[in-house]
This record gives sequence, C-alpha cells and structure tokens, in this order.
Amino acid sequence: MTTSTSNDDRLVDEGYVETIVIGAGQAGLSMGYHLQRLVRPFLILDDRARVGDAWRQRWDSLRLFTPAKYDALDGMAFPAEPWHFPTKDEMADYLAAYAERFALPIRHGVRVERVSRTGDRFLVESGTGRWTADNVVVAMAGFQQPHIPGVADDLDPSVVQLHSSAYRAPGQVGEGDVLVVGAGNSGAEIAMDLARADARVGRTGRRVLLAGRATGKIPFRIEGWFGRLVGVRTVLRGIFSHVLTVRTPIGRRARPKILSSGGPLIRLKPREIASAGIERVSRVEGVRDGMPVLADGQRVEVSSVVWGTGYAHNFPWIDLPVHGELEPRHRSGVAEDEPGLYFLGLLFLDSMASEMIHGVGRDAARLAGHLDSRMAGQGAGLRAVSAA
Repeated sequence: MTTSTSNDDRLVDEGYVETIVIGAGQAGLSMGYHLQRLVRPFLILDDRARVGDAWRQRWDSLRLFTPAKYDALDGMAFPAEPWHFPTKDEMADYLAAYAERFALPIRHGVRVERVSRTGDRFLVESGTGRWTADNVVVAMAGFQQPHIPGVADDLDPSVVQLHSSAYRAPGQVGEGDVLVVGAGNSGAEIAMDLARADARVGRTGRRVLLAGRATGKIPFRIEGWFGRLVGVRTVLRGIFSHVLTVRTPIGRRARPKILSSGGPLIRLKPREIASAGIERVSRVEGVRDGMPVLADGQRVEVSSVVWGTGYAHNFPWIDLPVHGELEPRHRSGVAEDEPGLYFLGLLFLDSMASEMIHGVGRDAARLAGHLDSRMAGQGAGLRAVSAA
C-alpha cells in the first residue's frame, strides 16, 4: 500500500466534494455526464495535461476497432461517417469536445496516489492536495500498469524490448526479426503495423512472429456488407451487451477466461494475419541462451520483442480491502464491502461491452443511479435523525 501522506502539511486541503471521479477518459466523462444529469456534485481528477491524451499517446497507425456509429458517448454523436474507423487522434479530439460541450469539471495534472477512509468518508490524496468525498468512482480502464512476464529479464541485453503501451511506430524495433508476444487485438494490430511497414518499403528479409494462444474472432468482416447490415449490431449491441453479461450463465462461464486472456479479435482475421506474412507461433515459455523459447521447444533468434501482454488489473494506491486476484472485488462496478466506492471502464465489469466505448455509458448510467439512490438514502436518514 502507498504510505499515507495525510499528516504532510505541504498538501493543500481541497475540501469536500460529494463525488470524486478518478480519470477523464471515456469512462470518467461518461460518469460525469450522468452525474450531471442527476444534478449530483462531482469533480473529475486526471493526471494528463488535457482530455484525450491517453489516446494521443498510443501507436501512430491505431484506429478504433469499431466504426464511428458505435464510438459515441451518451449525449453526443461522433462527428464522422457511420462506417469510418476513427484514428486515435480523432477519438482524442472527440473526448476533448465532449468534455467542453457539457462543461464537465476536470482538474488536470492531478495524479491520485492514495484513496483511503477518514471516518465515514473517503480521503483522496494526490502529490499536492487532498479531498474528502462521500463517493469515489475509479473510472480508469485496466490500461494503467503494463504487465511484462518475468522471462523478459533473462533476454539478451541486445534484444530491444517494448511493451505495447510504449510502441509508437515500426522504427522503434530496428530492422531485425521481431517477436510480438500476445495474440489479442493489440498484439495482432502491432504485428500488422510492422508487416505493412515492411511491405511499403519492400523489405523482405525480416520475420515478424506473433506468439500466443488464439483468442478467437468475430465470425465476419466488420467492414463487409454482412457486418454493416447485421453482424456488428448483433455482436456489439446484442451478444456483447446482453448475452455475455454477469447475469447470464454463458456470460458467467466466459468471464474468467476473458479476464485472464482477453477478448476475441474484432477487426483482423487470422487469414489476414497470415496473408501479411506474419508467422504465428506458440506462446513464449522461457529463455535459452538469451533468446525466447516457445511452448513447442523452438528457440527463436530475434532482435526485438514487443510485449502485447496486457496490463495488471489492480490499483495498489487504493488503500482499502477491495483487492482481488485479477481485479478489484466488485459487483458490476459496485464495491459492496466499501459503500460509495465504484469502478467503471474495466474489462467485463458487467458485460463484454463494459470496456468498449459504446458500452461504458450504460454502466455509467447504472452506477450514477446507484450513487444517487445512496445519497438520497443518506439524506433521508439525516432528516429522520433531525426530526427525532
């Protein structure tokens, strides 16, 4: 746990806010929108310099996996053709415009370092200030703490290593063979970025290898006619939102696997990966003589490794007994053991759509309603005590 700084006189006491929302990404903005509609006071804290910076700092060629018609937050359409796949910068600009349109109260450059209890309220501390609050909403996706397997320490020092969070462009990995570890959406897209860069310059000598278990795929091309007419709506609005949820037997069975290994490929297909010249190999299980060793015993000589191995889904700065093995303990975003603490934007928080832009609004509306009822109940209790 982070050491308390509550007695540090250098911290500015910022006072009381009914609800502190941590994070000004799509989850935090969605929560702000719904709290604002319920006329509940709140403040959003974010460690970035401006809204959208988390998107701006991802790899250069990144486009959203879903078309614009499914990339809007509640209350404001995405300003693009419905079947345009927005770039990372277009998404960042949309979020900034969203925050401005609804005049959401955001404090930038504030990195929350500790959330704890002080009496019946929460104490939220940053490096320079602290707030008390009745409610705290941790509205941060699980993309905060990169997970890199321990075998990385045993690789030869000459091997360039990057986590997917630090990858920006093919030039970072040099010209030798490259191994992308992790075959989910990010890993597959980065491998394709490398292969396409080689094709553009006519480079034929470099191998791009993609290691890891297959995560599955949606059974149609998202850009194709079937996807546009039937598939995307069926999967995103139907299966991901109403079938793969914590309220269905199939959703409850699927959730542990998705939490540990990720969801299916959304846009890419295995045949496209193969057609690009990317070599699919088994998962990395160790290191021999400074080079990665695969599950089939093969030792691969590479000059660089990109770790598309996801993130640790934990928040060590939350100094409260809510930590589980793969995620904080919660019920669809409500930390039942810590009344007033909420989580939003996490993988499969309530459904497969919870982490996706088109699904976060539904969770935000539900949690805002829960918070509103909680505060209304507290007000009724205080009035009853006063009357007595």
